[in-house]
Amino acid sequence: MAFLACAPESRRDSEPLAETDYLGSALSDLRQLPSPAVAGGVTPYLSAGGDGTVLLSWQEPDGSGDAVRLARLDGSAWSEPRTIATGDDFFVNWADFPSVIEMPDGSLAAHWLQREGPDTYAYGVRISRSSDGGESWSSPLTPHLDGTLTEHGFVSLFPTPDGSLAAVWLDGRDFARAAAGEANAAEAPGVEDAATHGEGESEPHDANMSLRYAEIDEAGEVRAEALLDARTCDCCQTSAALTSAGPIIVYRDRSEAEIRDISVVRRLDGRWSAPAVLHADGWHIPACPVNGPAVSAGGDRLAVAWYTAAGDEPKVLVAFSEDAGASFGEALRVDDGEPLGRVDIALLPDGSALVLWLETAEEGARVTARRIRADGAKSPAETVAITDVSRSSGFPRMVLRGAEVVLAWTDTAGEGALRTAIATLPTE
Repeated sequence: MAFLACAPESRRDSEPLAETDYLGSALSDLRQLPSPAVAGGVTPYLSAGGDGTVLLSWQEPDGSGDAVRLARLDGSAWSEPRTIATGDDFFVNWADFPSVIEMPDGSLAAHWLQREGPDTYAYGVRISRSSDGGESWSSPLTPHLDGTLTEHGFVSLFPTPDGSLAAVWLDGRDFARAAAGEANAAEAPGVEDAATHGEGESEPHDANMSLRYAEIDEAGEVRAEALLDARTCDCCQTSAALTSAGPIIVYRDRSEAEIRDISVVRRLDGRWSAPAVLHADGWHIPACPVNGPAVSAGGDRLAVAWYTAAGDEPKVLVAFSEDAGASFGEALRVDDGEPLGRVDIALLPDGSALVLWLETAEEGARVTARRIRADGAKSPAETVAITDVSRSSGFPRMVLRGAEVVLAWTDTAGEGALRTAIATLPTE
């Protein structure tokens, strides 16, 4: 079992895993890193920083409330944690988690979720910026301007070409309108209806979750808010990547017939495309599976990983694109037969992709990695660690750092702990 030697303390010297703990084909020299989080740390998120560094954000208990923390991996050790925000009204959820990214100018942008009303799912997005590496943070702002006490979350952040910060999120404002008898109300002035879900959108409909976009300039002004898809799955993660043609967003859609497959929208020449189904799995499910997709891109190439249980057969699938997401190849199966999903993906320099997911095992769930090429060739599966099948195990994450990959996941043993590791990528 991987990482059974991990001590309960949050920091200790790095040591190699036993030879039997990895296969060495998709990853090699897999080593644990001392975690910067205290006991109870959850919801890890990883992103690439400048000069070969990696940013790790997470949430952990802080007195009577919670804190969003940040650490930077420079070399082989995490920096001392820095605090982005604290509060006693944060929305801390196993599937809807904060993030931090580095902007092209070296500044940082972070988001987290904060309750806005008495209802369980009345919460909003908060975004803050730092120009000094995370030492200090600006007053938080809210990218959604609707003012409704409904769900706003599952955020993806990325930079725009002009240096602004872009945010995509799932938005529940339609539920408030439906409750007020205004389900068919027109959009507020200034909001661009960039793309509707499909035909018949003008017909009466029940309340829906939607996919929204906005930009935040350096002065903190929210602009260019757009409706990207008027009907989406309620609580699956979104994912964004920058291609040679512009940004692409992947998310779980929702048809009128309750088919919840993965769709994409792209920004081309300053306008958002209509939603397009990435692959017609045909998963009919009248409830949200809480299992979003992940995308990784480099130039014209990109790869998307997602979970489906169409036909009552759970699968983790991967599809590649060579034209910046205009079209995709065959959906390739990457799991070992009993996946829980909760995927992440990293496009590798050789055009293959490294996929991370949870696979059911006798011990609970395996944090599993496998490399796959667009022609379907794939490596043996690598067990990174053993965790639990419960929601508390969250979503494992990873990010590339040159010829290495950094990984993070939640260990549910005892009080729970955030674990991290680093491995070398294949050179073939």
